[in-house]
Amino acid sequence: MAEMISINFAQPVALFPLPGVVLLPHTAMPLHVFEPRYRQMIRHAVGENESGAMRPIAIASILPDANPTQHSPPLRRAVCVAHILRHHEHDDGCFHLVLQGLCRACIERLEEPVAPRLYRQAILRPLENPGARVPRLGAMRAELRTLLSGLRFQRMQSAQAVLAWIERKELSHQAALELVAFALVKDEELRYQILSQSDGYERAKLIWTDLHKTDRFIAKAEQQLGRETPRGVSWN
Repeated sequence: MAEMISINFAQPVALFPLPGVVLLPHTAMPLHVFEPRYRQMIRHAVGENESGAMRPIAIASILPDANPTQHSPPLRRAVCVAHILRHHEHDDGCFHLVLQGLCRACIERLEEPVAPRLYRQAILRPLENPGARVPRLGAMRAELRTLLSGLRFQRMQSAQAVLAWIERKELSHQAALELVAFALVKDEELRYQILSQSDGYERAKLIWTDLHKTDRFIAKAEQQLGRETPRGVSWN
């Protein structure tokens, strides 16, 4: 589980800025890494440190109005610290990765590249205690299970898959809700709000509100299209 992997926040963590991408704790994401500076970052990360473990990296969000093609675009403060689940280096030096989010943090001090390091890194501050108990999350999880079990959401294959995760009792409430948000919340700004929110119950309310909006949208669409979905039309 993500909580079992410790992070030394006294040490700088490499930053991997991505436009339009928000990774959340407990979720996984594939990446193709081709830029020389980030290839260097991954080689450093997969090289074992003093404890014999891989080094974490932090997935950072680029400010919405920034030019993502500039060499060092401005970053939003909240990041998701991640570790590399799997990696493969190709003959051309590019990497294929699968990252797993560990925890939310914020940038306290940004460190620009200094030769021979080609990438930015930062001193981070954790935004929450991943193992802390959050009151009322169980009730919120039950409400989301009921919502996703409804006929409208069951039209969506992605919702069916998420419902199967919610019903896994071994998953903590926080992990289950992060998976719901990662799979079903599509608005980038809202996903960033979920990442940057340190209060677990407030995050759950953001997710619940967004999915209720989706449910109402599907209901209105059903009224226009009729009870049966026309052939060739999908809700996914």
